[in-house]
Amino acid sequence: MSAEAPAFYFCLKHHTVEGEDGCKASDRLGPYPTQAAAEHALETVQERNESWDNDPDWNDDAPRP
Repeated sequence: MSAEAPAFYFCLKHHTVEGEDGCKASDRLGPYPTQAAAEHALETVQERNESWDNDPDWNDDAPRP
C-alpha cells in the first residue's frame, strides 16, 4: 500500500494553510508540496504575475515591429 504525500492549500477566504479537507477549491490556491510553500502562496502568485506581465512573448500591449 503506497501513501501519497500530503498536499497543502492556501485558503483565500481565511488566509490560512489547510489540508485536503479545507474550504472549497474556488476559495484556495494549490496544491503545494509543503506547508511552507503554501504559506508563501500569495508571494508566489505576485512573482509569477510580474514575470508574465514582463514576458515579451506574452505582452500584447507592446508595439509590434
